[in-house]
Amino acid sequence: MNNSLITGIHHVTALADDAQKNVDFYAGVLGLRIIKKTVNFDEPSIYHLYYGNEHGHPGTVMTFFPYPRLRRGRHGKGQLTVTSFSVHTNGLDYWLKRLKKFNVDYSAPQTRFGNEIFLTFKDIHGLGLELVFNNEDQRTGFTYGPVPLEHAIKGFYGVTLSVEGYERTAGLLLNSMNHDLLSESGNRFRYSASGKPGDYIDILCVPDALRGKAGSGTVHHVAFATLNNITQSEIREKLLVNGLNVTPVLDREYFRSIYFREPGGILFEVATQPPGFLIDEELSNLGKALKLPIWIEPARAEIEKVLQPIHFDSETFRELLS
Repeated sequence: MNNSLITGIHHVTALADDAQKNVDFYAGVLGLRIIKKTVNFDEPSIYHLYYGNEHGHPGTVMTFFPYPRLRRGRHGKGQLTVTSFSVHTNGLDYWLKRLKKFNVDYSAPQTRFGNEIFLTFKDIHGLGLELVFNNEDQRTGFTYGPVPLEHAIKGFYGVTLSVEGYERTAGLLLNSMNHDLLSESGNRFRYSASGKPGDYIDILCVPDALRGKAGSGTVHHVAFATLNNITQSEIREKLLVNGLNVTPVLDREYFRSIYFREPGGILFEVATQPPGFLIDEELSNLGKALKLPIWIEPARAEIEKVLQPIHFDSETFRELLS
């Protein structure tokens, strides 16, 4: 693969309509670890909830902005429409039973690209999700969560971008973001910066689909990982030279970010790998306390008054889902 400024997927951020239901589904049903409870830095009256593997490594991190009573969005072109998680091949029967136990509607198992087995379903907010069953992913999931380790989600497998025409989005990935074309089948084209599960970007060409509409159950943006501030500056300059309208660097406390819209209309972010989620909490305490950046901390009392109380820890979920 390319020796790239982009190393793969960093995180995916979506919109939700209820914080507690979000926690129940992702930390409970899916068994991900809550790695950070903070607020939307641009709108501090709203949570920003982070889920991932045990350490919150890039490529495992799913995050949410839960707006109370937010209307459902509409999936369509110009959106990231499916977020795929990676699990071991042997987990198919386990996950079929688990989703059925918690009344999660799912499609029958399907295959693509020859032998890739996947299961499609929606979360409690209507977000499009997949489990992809494979034995190539060597990452480890949450070791003491409610899902047994051998069946635990390892992180992302990839994402699906639904666009009107794939050529311009593909050109951005290939020419400016150091991705390679791995496979194609029908109207689906797969790219990756690393060539490994966790970093697959599928472009789905759907010219006749309705345009997506933002709301609960839709993805806000996908973030790509870069090594550090230096490589982020380099990729920013490269994107600007290639005609993209890129924001200045923004401090997100756990990473530094730049944002831009790709030609199909989907919001992309490039986020640094450091400093990571351990800068303000010990590994054993990740996600337990409300963490605020220094510039928002003076408003803590007012923020805590308006945030919906939520309850989560791994022990609670083991008891709840036993």
